[in-house]
Amino acid sequence: MQLGLFFYYNKIIVKGQSSLPKNQPILFLSNHQNGLLDALLIATKTGRFSYFLTRAGVFKKPLVSWFLHSLNMRPVYRVRDGWKTITKNKSVFSNTVHLLHANNAVTIFPEGNHNLERRVRPLSKGFTRIILEFRFLYPNQAIQLIPIGLNYQDPKTMGSNVSVYFGEAIPSKSYNHLNDFEATNKIKQDVFQSLRNLTTQIPLANYNTTLDSLNKFKVDFTNPKSVNDCILSQFKNCQTQAVKQSSLKVILKPIIYLLLCLPIFIWRHYIKPKIKEVEFLSTFRFAISITLVPLWLLLIFTTVWFAFGFAPSLMFILTSLLLILIYNKA
Repeated sequence: MQLGLFFYYNKIIVKGQSSLPKNQPILFLSNHQNGLLDALLIATKTGRFSYFLTRAGVFKKPLVSWFLHSLNMRPVYRVRDGWKTITKNKSVFSNTVHLLHANNAVTIFPEGNHNLERRVRPLSKGFTRIILEFRFLYPNQAIQLIPIGLNYQDPKTMGSNVSVYFGEAIPSKSYNHLNDFEATNKIKQDVFQSLRNLTTQIPLANYNTTLDSLNKFKVDFTNPKSVNDCILSQFKNCQTQAVKQSSLKVILKPIIYLLLCLPIFIWRHYIKPKIKEVEFLSTFRFAISITLVPLWLLLIFTTVWFAFGFAPSLMFILTSLLLILIYNKA
């Protein structure tokens, strides 16, 4: 996954990773924009082995369910999944509490769903139930709540930039003096505000107009502080970035398309048209990039080996990987 993300993105910017607590129970709490890629970025950039709680709706297909479980993802049920399924959350949350008690890390997307909008949406209170149950069972132990801000320059485009901002740890013990109702509201409030500071915040009122203005200014969405300053100043204090088409990318594009003709054809004509949620576009494109593309290159490598020998086939595979890397980084 690390290697796949390295090839997939032009640049991955990570801030605040060095201050993450070691050998302590951690609850990573992140905004949720871009499907499975959100989880993969967190899994590969935290430096901690993490379990993930994910909405149950994506576990419906057996193959997908198997794949998600292999990535240490566990389903969380909502009312829309059916009233009868809600009772399953009790065991899910209890297992999560035990994982935290054993000093593991768990990741939750407290917004409860994903959306490409550049703002933090209202948080559900499900994650607070885990904190309160942990407090009840282990009053002398604290969970470190770590807010995470994920910021995509263009969430639907391969070869774009993304930043991962880790916020300051919030010890769960700081809420021990509050009753359950007060603690729930205060935790949600504190996490919500932390996430707002770590991500771009476009007000819901006039959202599209504001977004269009930011795009015209060509702001760097991977730097949420500068973007938020731009919005608050009513576009008087905006840092723009020079965005120009790389001539190298233009030259390499037909070569890359010819090299990866079959995976691109399958993606465009068979997979992309079936994706109903735009938030999953990059997830499936990434899946194709780390599965079908390597298999296709391996097939050509084997064919060249049998036809011309090992040395030419090795030269082909190394050159192909280098061209793909240069194209995405250009």
